[in-house]
Amino acid sequence: MPSSGDQDRIPWQVVCDQAASAMTVLDLEGRFLYVNRALCRLLGYERDEIVGNHRHHYIHPDDTVGLDMIGDVLAEPSGEVSQEFRCVRADGRVVWLLLSASVIRDDEDRPLCIVTHAQDITDRHESNDRWQRTFANAPIGMALLDAHGVWTEVNAALCELLGYSHDELVDLDPTALTYPDEEASAALADVFEGRLDRVSVETRYRHKAGYPVWLFIRVSAVPGPEGAPVCVVGQYEEIGDRRMSDEHLAHLALHDPLTGLANRALLADRLDHALAELPRDGGVLAVMLVDLDKLKETNDRHGHAVGDQLLISVGDALLRAAQTGDTVARFGGDEFVVVSHVPDLAAAEALRDRVEKCLKTDVPVSGCRISLQASVGLATTTFPTLSRVELLDAADRDMYVRKARSRG
Repeated sequence: MPSSGDQDRIPWQVVCDQAASAMTVLDLEGRFLYVNRALCRLLGYERDEIVGNHRHHYIHPDDTVGLDMIGDVLAEPSGEVSQEFRCVRADGRVVWLLLSASVIRDDEDRPLCIVTHAQDITDRHESNDRWQRTFANAPIGMALLDAHGVWTEVNAALCELLGYSHDELVDLDPTALTYPDEEASAALADVFEGRLDRVSVETRYRHKAGYPVWLFIRVSAVPGPEGAPVCVVGQYEEIGDRRMSDEHLAHLALHDPLTGLANRALLADRLDHALAELPRDGGVLAVMLVDLDKLKETNDRHGHAVGDQLLISVGDALLRAAQTGDTVARFGGDEFVVVSHVPDLAAAEALRDRVEKCLKTDVPVSGCRISLQASVGLATTTFPTLSRVELLDAADRDMYVRKARSRG
């Protein structure tokens, strides 16, 4: 074995030439002063074909624009930078490199040269390119979602399913396009919160034109280093009428087709059930009747399609204002009902105030902003003997009193 003194006298070029990774030394203009054997093998050139030439001579022409590694590394306080770019080999083949560069300085901290280490990442880039092409050209809808369930990328098939452009869809929260579906929401939450690796659900999304689209959705978590999902891959397939199950038909029979909210039949059932549970649960049953003002004026001025979008926006706002377990229903036309079990009268009035506040806003609809205006009547009871008709009538009377008061 060589002594420590012998090791101290080993030229640095000998060490670099036998290194497994590609290494170079550049002057401050970007010309090669030294390249090791691994770099020559990587690019397919002899050493004397590289030394003395500028680094841009070997970089793909499309990647030289804006690529200033020398300036970047000299300006970086740490004296180190990394860049990815393509190089053209002697045989014409293109390879992707991950290049790490460091500044070598003299004793007075003046830069002398740049040392680089290069790693061939061609396989990784080709794999990414294949995935991108597969994603973009898939015959079914596909999306990437972040850990919070927000779309970060969508393909053309999903845009076509929902009627939105790519930019419109990635700017939307997926929950803004879904109808209330507790079972589907709970299943998807299991993936985003790391309890399951993948789930499949059937649920409805709202097309840009306003009508519901039944979709079969598969989502799979992509775990990070610590096991928690860092993103989720979603696949979306439309369910045709012939595949629609009895469960779907039952859902449609109990929900408003425009807003996806409970309809009159489901509202009646929920109210009767809530009244029957009052002796056991205690507290107060609150019923709010919401009347949307000036819907006819909106229809006359902007058309019924805009009026429908306004009704959908009202339904979404009510769902956001309501508590978990509340029933939100479209009572008919421009009227909505919210049914909630609350601890006391103060909580009922606080909920009514929250509903009123959420409806006092401007809504962007089809390129214009429309001011929501609504009156909210409240009826409460602690007695199960009161009928749902009496409760709705009381809320209706209170709504007209408040409407008259606001006009006065």
